[in-house]
Amino acid sequence: MEHEVTKKQKLLNEKGLISESGWARSEVWEYNRENIKAPWFRKKEWDYYLFNTDDFAVAFTISDLGYISLLSASFINLKEGWEETDSELGVFPMGKRYGLGTSTKDAGAFCHTKRLDMAFSNVEDGRTISLEFRNFAKKGISFNAELFIKEPEMEAVYIATPWKEKPTAFYYNCKRNCLEATGVIKYGDKVYEIKPKTCFGVLDWGRGVWTYDNTWFWGTGSGMLDGDLFGFNLGYGFSDRSSASENGFYFKGKIHKLEDVIFDIPKDPNGKKDYMSPWRVYSKDGRLDATFKPILDRAACLDFKVIISDQHQVFGKLSGKVTMDDGEVKEFKDFVCALEEVRNKY
Repeated sequence: MEHEVTKKQKLLNEKGLISESGWARSEVWEYNRENIKAPWFRKKEWDYYLFNTDDFAVAFTISDLGYISLLSASFINLKEGWEETDSELGVFPMGKRYGLGTSTKDAGAFCHTKRLDMAFSNVEDGRTISLEFRNFAKKGISFNAELFIKEPEMEAVYIATPWKEKPTAFYYNCKRNCLEATGVIKYGDKVYEIKPKTCFGVLDWGRGVWTYDNTWFWGTGSGMLDGDLFGFNLGYGFSDRSSASENGFYFKGKIHKLEDVIFDIPKDPNGKKDYMSPWRVYSKDGRLDATFKPILDRAACLDFKVIISDQHQVFGKLSGKVTMDDGEVKEFKDFVCALEEVRNKY
């Protein structure tokens, strides 16, 4: 049975343990850095945005991983089936360099390097994303974005879970889906004007202390269904999820919670995962049953021996059905989304 937390409280007690682990529909936990019981190089904080239209997707990351930072942007052409991602790495940010906040309501974060200027900001009625990435992907072009993000009146999925083997390690995360983006994207000499009701996405807001070696599965999608905002967040694979999962579908302002989910990724004749063949995606409680048809695999592998990141973020279309809390069955077809498997050692 999943535990829903409803009482406002500090995330960590004086011993550095989660005060009450579980999931919540709103920001009931207060992230209190002063009670973290871990060295600075184990702390991890990030703001990650992912938006898509039917034809393309864009992603923006400002992350502080203690002894290293990752600042990145991606342009994913869903229509033509290609993508470009570029990143800037920093050393020893130690939570002091990028202005990452302690609340999901605080959009403020920024970074400046020789090639990259990126800022997330609060404005009236929403937030903004501003990007200029020069010599993007070493191609001599610029990747620019000026986006206004509208936040709907909608529940979110917050989760706070520890690791069994190290209780002072914790995963505190929020997925705010069904954000609407408008504005302009420029990729080289191509200009994409984003009009209302055509581009939706997610804020993945994370704070925590992790153990060294972790693999996770995550799926996210946001858009419209039958004239209403519709989306989902699916995730599993690391930290102790005995108190709660982060699985659920968003519809008409509510989160409809699911139990454990499975990404059934097919394998080729040699037993290797075949990320570009159709996946089955389902929940153990029987409320979700869907098929995912990939368009492209945004694969990346960084191996610095001590630091390893092997990522497969696969964009595609999800078709199937999900049962809402009131028993209503919603069918969806070719819903653009992203599912991923990632292993990180850092």
